[in-house]
Amino acid sequence: MATVSSVTVGKLAPLLRPTRTTCSSFSISKMGFHFKPIGNTVTESVVPTRKFVVRAARTLSQGPSLGFRPPQFQLPEPLTGNVWNLDDFETYPALLKGLAVVAISSNSVATHPQDGPQFMAEEAKLFNYPFPYLYDESQDVARDFGAVCTPEFFLFKKDGRRPFELVYHGQFDDSRPSNNVPVNGRDLSLAIDCVLSGQLVPSVQKPSVGCSIKWHPETNV
Repeated sequence: MATVSSVTVGKLAPLLRPTRTTCSSFSISKMGFHFKPIGNTVTESVVPTRKFVVRAARTLSQGPSLGFRPPQFQLPEPLTGNVWNLDDFETYPALLKGLAVVAISSNSVATHPQDGPQFMAEEAKLFNYPFPYLYDESQDVARDFGAVCTPEFFLFKKDGRRPFELVYHGQFDDSRPSNNVPVNGRDLSLAIDCVLSGQLVPSVQKPSVGCSIKWHPETNV
């Protein structure tokens, strides 16, 4: 199970390559993953792209240590009106052989109304997200996960215990808006490959770097 906190679609959406059976999608906020399930053919999809512009100070991910097990959550999916919780993914078929992904947006609509549920639904439909895109209005889930920046990636392993175990909390790849390094999702892809093939995920992991999550004003928390 992979999760992310408030990610920016423009940079990641071109990498979305949904697969046929074993790979499905489960993460935290606006995101797109490139993943390679074992022994399965990848089917590429064409998705819209848009310019990625950074206008805020950089924030490095911190959050929980490896081995962290996430608390229960219950969040709505603006596109469908469905409500998802962590237990839904305990029996999710994709977890038996591949990867499940969920995206969660925790940005405050008080300060950034353009990130509200209506626009989340429009975005999920426009980019044809193959994963649930959930809304963390209270920002409690972001705090529980220790998420601070956008994008921020969490990869959990299903190991027979409940809930899942955090095995990767690092960057997507070495690309940054100003360093001209190609976006390839290498770091996250390698971690996913390790989980799917039963290997240990390297413990040395570079933190995600991005804009801060747009927190509610203190008087509204």
